[in-house]
Amino acid sequence: MPLIYLRHLTARERTPRANRHLGRVLAFVAGAANAGGFLAVQQYTSHMTGVVSAMADHIALGQFAMALGGSALLVCFVLGSMVTALLVNWARDRDLHSQFAMPLLLEAVLLLLFGSTGHYIQEQIPLLYVSWTVLLLCFMMGLQNAIITKASNAEIRTTHVTGLVTDIGIGLGRLLYWQGHEAALEQVEANRQRLRLHGSLVLMFFLGGVIGASGFKSFGFLAALPLALLLLLLSALPVLEDLRTVRS
Repeated sequence: MPLIYLRHLTARERTPRANRHLGRVLAFVAGAANAGGFLAVQQYTSHMTGVVSAMADHIALGQFAMALGGSALLVCFVLGSMVTALLVNWARDRDLHSQFAMPLLLEAVLLLLFGSTGHYIQEQIPLLYVSWTVLLLCFMMGLQNAIITKASNAEIRTTHVTGLVTDIGIGLGRLLYWQGHEAALEQVEANRQRLRLHGSLVLMFFLGGVIGASGFKSFGFLAALPLALLLLLLSALPVLEDLRTVRS
């Protein structure tokens, strides 16, 4: 993949094309991490709707320890989003090129940690295994979802498939409504573009899930390492550019 293209995806100067392409890549990574994480600990970590619903069920059933565990997942997701916002705003105030690359670099490092230490923790520290894995994955999901949300001004999200499918349904309804209006060609074309974007995000999340689950089934935690490498490729150039500027 050409370096100039990689640089374009995480540049501080955003374009609709860069947002679309970055969103698809991150949707793939989110799907892979989410599905692989489920095979690791039988818990989806991108689905905060399910986490909050489960917390309510546990409280209603008197399972307060389980509800407390669910709140920890929610807090980690929020903390991940918060860290992204802090990094982006800190870099933006200093006019750095890596304002969107730094959170991606952090996610890459965490995926490397997950892939390289997960098996050891599972074998040597089993009491820590499930909680460590789930909390780390929730933090990464919040971190990543906030990256594309900030970069695209909240037009694109990568872990919220329910919202994407809802937008697809709304878009199809609009398309059918406007299709018979000759004066509405602009609205029809814009709607088709959004439908293609939302459909591609769902597809990339699904493909990532298939590949992530298959990779974890075959290689275990090592399946996270290619995902980390992909994020390192995306984030490296802007970070290196800022480092060169600081040294000069």
